[in-house]
Amino acid sequence: MSQARLCSRAQQLLAIADVHINGQRPTDPIVHDDRLYARTFAHGSLGFGEAYMDGWWDVADLTGMLTRVIGAHIDDRLHNLDTLISHLRARWLNLQRGRHAWDIGKRHYDTGNDLFEAMLGKRMVYSCGYWAQADNLDDAQAAKLDLICRKLRLKPGMRVLDIGCGWGEALKFAAERYGASGVGVTVSKEQAAWAQNLCRGLPIEIRLQDYREVKETFDAAYSIGMFEHVGGRNYRTYFETVHRCLKPEGLSLLHTIGNNDSPSKPDPWIEKYIFPNSMIPAASQVATALEGLFVVEDWHNFGTDYDRTLCAWKQNFDAAWPRLAAHYDERFKRMWHFYLCTSAAVFRTRRDQLWQLTLSPNGVPGGYRVPR
Repeated sequence: MSQARLCSRAQQLLAIADVHINGQRPTDPIVHDDRLYARTFAHGSLGFGEAYMDGWWDVADLTGMLTRVIGAHIDDRLHNLDTLISHLRARWLNLQRGRHAWDIGKRHYDTGNDLFEAMLGKRMVYSCGYWAQADNLDDAQAAKLDLICRKLRLKPGMRVLDIGCGWGEALKFAAERYGASGVGVTVSKEQAAWAQNLCRGLPIEIRLQDYREVKETFDAAYSIGMFEHVGGRNYRTYFETVHRCLKPEGLSLLHTIGNNDSPSKPDPWIEKYIFPNSMIPAASQVATALEGLFVVEDWHNFGTDYDRTLCAWKQNFDAAWPRLAAHYDERFKRMWHFYLCTSAAVFRTRRDQLWQLTLSPNGVPGGYRVPR
């Protein structure tokens, strides 16, 4: 198909989202290389994202444009082999066990602590903040950590398990504010080293360990932004592990992104450049995987808060770029922009959600009163 016909087809598709190529508005993309059209129609989101990374197109308001495109489901109209292969791999292969369980740590979370320290704010918390009463990122993250501790009913002397503990901020918060002790496990060497230093002097142990290898029992257990890396074929194993590690009267909290779509539909660009072997769970998968193991005491959705969180991360990233540029090149900067802006657009359009599930093995006697 000729470049002219491909351009015309692209214009027709984007018009559905009220986006106009080389238009005058901040949400209208400016095309610098006409090879963009063939690359996008051949490779979908992968080609579109790579073309942005390579400088083939620009737009003043990237999040705004992507919100229009994603909200109009333009991506669903681009059927290509890359998307099909990505979906089939997620559906039929277990990409999150054995040595592959460590891929996400090496390829994403070990990218550089300097990057995440600059982007995430006062607390190194790489998950959605809770903005109900907050007006800045640091307060929103503190509110989220406090919300989790309250939902788990933490008290002094309780021992908690943090599955996928990140840089240790949640355990540190639980120890200092609620008098808890605990164990955190991660598959990222960089995170483990940072968390061990952060929690020095506190009754906290940080391990470089797969969550499935934890054998002890705890008063409470939680994971924050880790379930997205578990994989559909391992959801039951995850809940069985938590059930095994939790005392009969204990509570568990699952903080995860979730989607409204059918299972096993990872995005090829995100899979290649940001989160390898990642999978956003559907509600049906979560509900099925915990059957017979837990009572769902509460299922809380505050997905719109992720839009504000991601925009705050981008603002921090851009402010820190002059010093980050010594270690990361311009293509990385454009890649990171595309990641943060696409993610913000997904939550802004309500395509994805942010769930917190509070679970009990046997049901809380007399019922569970929901903290907010």
